Amino acid sequence: MKRRILVALLPLLASGAVVARAPYPQDPLHSPMWTAHAAAIFGDDPVRFDPRITLKYPAIAENQRSFPVVLDARGVAGVRRMVIFADLNPIPVAIDYRPSDSAAYIATRIKLDQRTPVRGAVQLADGQWLVSGGWIDAAGGGCSAPPLSRVRGDWAEHLGELRGEAWATGEAGTSRLRLMVRHPMDTGLVGNIPTYNIETVTITSATGAVLGELEMSAANSEDPALTVMPHAAPGETLTIAARDTNGRIYPASVVVPGMRAP
Repeated sequence: MKRRILVALLPLLASGAVVARAPYPQDPLHSPMWTAHAAAIFGDDPVRFDPRITLKYPAIAENQRSFPVVLDARGVAGVRRMVIFADLNPIPVAIDYRPSDSAAYIATRIKLDQRTPVRGAVQLADGQWLVSGGWIDAAGGGCSAPPLSRVRGDWAEHLGELRGEAWATGEAGTSRLRLMVRHPMDTGLVGNIPTYNIETVTITSATGAVLGELEMSAANSEDPALTVMPHAAPGETLTIAARDTNGRIYPASVVVPGMRAP
């Protein structure tokens, strides 16, 4: 995957001037960064706010280093991309997910650097984007504080440890997969610590077919956690490959167990 969104935001934010390339809808959250992010993420594609896109999160960020967010668009047909971003974060886009053979669902944990709108956006097969979101109260500093493993000094001892578990959901051919990768997810905003993060995760079936792939930025929490819903039946093996910005690959495999008897 090309890192289009994560890279495209940088010149827009650095210039301080954004020319709208499309008549984006008026932002119900009245964010000063709405037009900038819309231009970088959506370009000339049609955009609208849609209540069918469900973004779940706590009203207050009790831990700005690890804020849980769920983007659920299973009620909408034809979803091909899912993006989670925080308007006022120094690294706005946290996740760009392509559920190629998975349900339109992703859960993760992100960092928050201040009070900000957090949004979920999904792109449909016809190219249009549907957006939802809300303001989150946060004390700030989530992106500019060193990760705890750096403070303890043990980050390298567990680097790349990947843990996962899968469940059959009861829906035909659909499973739930939860992953966690040990990684400091350095933002580059802490003195003398350069950017270093997991940047891609790919999930494939036993036949090698891609079920879902995503790009993530350092805006995800330390030891990033993901929950997705690939189309895999009980007994199937899911293969996961996470790659970080140093090119290291962290592989793992998980078997979807059978349904438990009632």
